Amino acid sequence: MNLFDKVPSVAKDAFVAPSASVIGDVKVGGRSSIWYGCVLRGDVNGISVGSETNIQDNSLIHVAKSNLSGKVKPTIIGDRVTVGHSAVLHGCTVENEAFVGMGATLLDGVVVETNAMVAAGALVRQDTRIPSGEVWGGNPARFLRKLTDEEMKFFVQSATNYSNLAQIHGTENAKNFDEIEFEKVLRKKFANHNEDYDSMLGVIREVPPELVLPDTILREKSLKSLQ
Repeated sequence: MNLFDKVPSVAKDAFVAPSASVIGDVKVGGRSSIWYGCVLRGDVNGISVGSETNIQDNSLIHVAKSNLSGKVKPTIIGDRVTVGHSAVLHGCTVENEAFVGMGATLLDGVVVETNAMVAAGALVRQDTRIPSGEVWGGNPARFLRKLTDEEMKFFVQSATNYSNLAQIHGTENAKNFDEIEFEKVLRKKFANHNEDYDSMLGVIREVPPELVLPDTILREKSLKSLQ
């Protein structure tokens, strides 16, 4: 939704769920995903979401016009960031390849550095800086421990997984009623999608060679395969 002269800018290959709200001065980068029930409200300041970042279901991202010290507080989220379900980010910065757990709250002026993690349910107080390679959690959030190399690598993998999954959701949401009904017939007959679709969801099945989807060949030919 536009707000006065503020117009959202969303990359063509980003996924914004139908039930998400993206309002005003909001930028969403390539292959990023804004999931179901999210609200990104860029009214009194701007919101920037980088590339291959996922903002998961029911998360809220807002901004501050200024704080007590008079500093401008947009919300800036970098590349390949995972923001877990129902998180709240307000006037803060989350750098590249960081991880914000489910239900966490980040207040004005918070900076989560690259490869840092905010644990699920944490409340991070104003102007707190979470250094790279550390996990912070609790209410108020405090240092818990150092991250392992494997955990930091997982942050990138998590972002990639969500980017791939978002492409599937985007494709499914773009289908019209006739396409959905037609796929129901195919699904009933063969009980699975094509191999690429299944592999994205981690499902390994033997795909019947006669399975044909509408987006791969002409609809008329597909109908013949059902007769």
